[in-house]
Amino acid sequence: MQRKLDLRTGIPVWNAYRAPRVSVQTLTRDVKCDVLVVGLGISGAMIAEALTAQGLSVIGVDRRGVMQGSTPATTALVQFEIDQPLSELGRMIGQADATQAWRRSRLAVTNLQGRIRELGIRCDMTTAPSLYLAGDALGPAELRREAEARASIGIRATYLTPTVLKETFGIARKGAILSQDNLALDPRKLTAGLLKTALERKARFYAPVEVIALAPGSDGVGVETRNGLAISARHVVLATGYELLDMVPSDTHSIISTYAIATKPQKGKPWPGTALIWEASDPYLYLRATADGRVVCGGEDEDFADEESRDSLLAAKARTLSAKLKTLFPQLDARAEFAWTGSFGTTTTGLPYIGELPGYPGIFAAQGYGGNGITYSQIASELIATAIAGDEDGDARLFAFDRTGMMRRLTDMAGALVG
Repeated sequence: MQRKLDLRTGIPVWNAYRAPRVSVQTLTRDVKCDVLVVGLGISGAMIAEALTAQGLSVIGVDRRGVMQGSTPATTALVQFEIDQPLSELGRMIGQADATQAWRRSRLAVTNLQGRIRELGIRCDMTTAPSLYLAGDALGPAELRREAEARASIGIRATYLTPTVLKETFGIARKGAILSQDNLALDPRKLTAGLLKTALERKARFYAPVEVIALAPGSDGVGVETRNGLAISARHVVLATGYELLDMVPSDTHSIISTYAIATKPQKGKPWPGTALIWEASDPYLYLRATADGRVVCGGEDEDFADEESRDSLLAAKARTLSAKLKTLFPQLDARAEFAWTGSFGTTTTGLPYIGELPGYPGIFAAQGYGGNGITYSQIASELIATAIAGDEDGDARLFAFDRTGMMRRLTDMAGALVG
């Protein structure tokens, strides 16, 4: 029924901060609801909150427990910038669709910021600029063209020359794109806040509960659990991250291992402006600061083979990340106080798969793959809540499992095979 992975190893930095406790129950009898959300990580939390806001009765289950999967492993750079540059994505899927995907991603970050503030969730959220540094994938000329492409569709982007980059941010690189109004936050605090909001609206959460079978029918979806109890739901949403049920297409993505470290709190601001930083390189480096001045640094991605192989590289990868951080910012104490590794999914286009599963009426899935997981989770909560309400979101086709353009699906399939 389901691919199971040990999703992370090591100690994520978020364990250093206390997140609110989320109450769960033990499933002791058959239950019914409007919508069952499978997975109580950040995607499931966003979806549960959005559905309860519509007055729907929601049950959430997780085979581990609340936030025990990939959520603590994220570095939580919440950016609208898609992994695939706008100029390149346009060549892959057509300029019109690429433009709309970037615009929707930009809107999602704005919507998430408003959502957090409206709900009063304390998750150390800050708005931050981001720097996309020149690297071996995109050099200065390509970055300049990318900045122009973004500006042409109404997304603010400024190309920085090496001199300006050094004077403003203290970074010695050949160029960069400066963007505004991205977010940095604590993913565990955000997830807990969203789940607690859903609980206040009478959602019910059960864990550990493992779903082993789904049976869509004319009057809803029958759900069988490992302990023999049943859940009846009008709709089911699979927010299981990188552990896929068999009915979810798996030929369009590949699983990647990523690594991250966090330093001790630095003295003063780690760098001018405390921008989110990532680079146009393969493998690329990405970093941010926490609310108390730690530097979180990740990258050194590898194709996933198995958990043992992934974990065996953690110590060496942590040293490499520390060295790269020290090279970029010599003034920092780049020693790792926390180090961890995790698995995540990626598609060639960098876009997620979100929507109702073809051939399985009433069953939706949110696969927020790529480096924009939290941003894509926001989009998933919007698209799925709209669909379950019986309305239509004009952007749904961009992320649907049965995407209209066959070339888009073939592109992701080819990338998965290469990976």
